[in-house]
Amino acid sequence: MKSRVFINLIFLLLHKQKTKYISIFILATLTIFLLSTVIFIKSSLQNEILKTLESHNDFIIQKEFGGRIFDIENQLEDRLKNIYGVKNITKRVYGRYKFLSEDVYFTIIGVDFSNLNKELKNLGLQNISKDEMIVGFEVDNLLKKYKYTNYYDFFLPNKEIKKVKIAKVLEKESNIISSDIIILDINLARDILGINRDFSTNIAFDVPNELERANIKQKLQRLDLDLNIIQKEDILKKYETIFNYKGGVFLILYLVVLFAFIMILYQRYSQVSINERKQIAIFKAIGYSVRDIIKIKMSENFVVAFVSYLIGVLLAYFFVFILNAPILKNIFIDFSNIKNDFIIYPYIEFSTFVTLFLFFMVLFLSSVLIPVWKISAINPYESLR
Repeated sequence: MKSRVFINLIFLLLHKQKTKYISIFILATLTIFLLSTVIFIKSSLQNEILKTLESHNDFIIQKEFGGRIFDIENQLEDRLKNIYGVKNITKRVYGRYKFLSEDVYFTIIGVDFSNLNKELKNLGLQNISKDEMIVGFEVDNLLKKYKYTNYYDFFLPNKEIKKVKIAKVLEKESNIISSDIIILDINLARDILGINRDFSTNIAFDVPNELERANIKQKLQRLDLDLNIIQKEDILKKYETIFNYKGGVFLILYLVVLFAFIMILYQRYSQVSINERKQIAIFKAIGYSVRDIIKIKMSENFVVAFVSYLIGVLLAYFFVFILNAPILKNIFIDFSNIKNDFIIYPYIEFSTFVTLFLFFMVLFLSSVLIPVWKISAINPYESLR
């Protein structure tokens, strides 16, 4: 059969049986839409986290004793400077400050503006004075709600009030983890959090030579047995575990839906109508072989499956990256504190969608193949009676 005639026959049969294929098309599109939505959200958020961690220091050390974290002495910085291979040493202060009006917490981050690390250089902190702060997008919205438009009064542990001017607001496009943060001078942060000025929350540093990292980690362990040493790779693994767990749970649920759809499809083709039996019988009567009939039916369903897959993926792309995945995005980045209204940036793992396409098509066409083959093998005269 010529290819042009064959294609015309396929689309003619699809048009003739459109009521049959519409329900299959809707179910297939919905299934692919749900699967693709989860994949898009997971891939995009994971990519944003990885990009954030790229600028993270190689090591973080903090004081841990009896399973509890304590502030670390600043004098440890001088001892770190004597270790060959250690660069960009940065003392860090952070903690949580309760905003009483809403019963939520701000994340206070204290930085040394004269010694900014890689994470903070892109935020434009160079021109910030020691009595000013940078706030996250959602923090700014919350402060404006209570008429704090240019400043905020912090209640210090010694019952004093410290007025701090808002110098800059981080846009929600800047980072998915910056919505509840307040960045201040490190000593001002110590005063707000009640941390002694001779201590810090932790100390971060870099080791440019990857071959030296294991050796330096051993030196740090000998330096103080109470030090908890965290590598950037450890943080990365934790994030990957969280995303893989949440994404895996939903993918399993949607795979169950996919298999249920395939079973419905199989049942649908196992109970072929009288008209469909007659159609196949006519094909056999005019000289079509079983192979030709299977080719026609498989081609019909390939078109339906392909269009369903394509539209399902496009709808998922629109839902996630244009509409910003309302409701579903908070499943991956939940907020038990301040609402995190972040933006999901387009990021596509093509290999994942190729795998999904092949998996979907194989299951879809396999569920059609067996029933069609059984019907095609029936004597055409019996079907035409």
